[in-house]
Amino acid sequence: MAAPLLPDRGELLTIDQLADRSGITVRNIRYYAARGLLPPPQLRGRTGLYGPDHLARLELVSELSALGFTLAAIEAQLARLPAGVGAEELALHRALLTPWVPEQVEELTVDELARRAGRPLNPADLDVLEGLGVITRTEGGVRLHGPALLGQGLEVLDSGLPTETWRRAHAIIERHTTALAEDLMAMFQDEVLQPYRDRGRPAEERAHLATALAQLKPITVRGVVTAFGRAVNRTIRARLG
Repeated sequence: MAAPLLPDRGELLTIDQLADRSGITVRNIRYYAARGLLPPPQLRGRTGLYGPDHLARLELVSELSALGFTLAAIEAQLARLPAGVGAEELALHRALLTPWVPEQVEELTVDELARRAGRPLNPADLDVLEGLGVITRTEGGVRLHGPALLGQGLEVLDSGLPTETWRRAHAIIERHTTALAEDLMAMFQDEVLQPYRDRGRPAEERAHLATALAQLKPITVRGVVTAFGRAVNRTIRARLG
């Protein structure tokens, strides 16, 4: 994929400065550029200089990577963006993703995971943790989806209840939360994003929309927890009544 040449819209950075600002290594920046994920830098003599649009693209690549997108999928996502899209539009695109990025995802070996758990973990334990969504097995070890989840998974292992019951409970939660997410995203797409696009993506609306997106996660999570608690209470009353 050949990335479009982006115009100079502000402060220019050397590749070392870009790496420092983005938190992405120089080596990875060059690799992304070779893959076409970044447009070429502006040249001042023999020095390549990068602008706000390069930084915004790198931040978007980081968000997509954190969501589990492969490089090929990231290329496809960037290819769908309008040609010459600038930093503001890229920042809005990031705002669609940032509130939902998994927190503190770590790549660990099995031995590192066991040390983190403070106990040996046999293959059956790993099966349970994976079934609960605590880890995902990778070629070199595991991907841990947050230290808090590990603690919860260890409590399940120690609970004495059949692990299959916990797996089925997790599957039920996954099924219903997936349906909930799809319905909510479809509604947001139809009632917020599509009207914004139909209006020609007015620049004056971007900051307001990005702020609204930042509030989406906490409001939604609180709503889900509250609604689930009420539903459980209703179910208990109905069964006891």
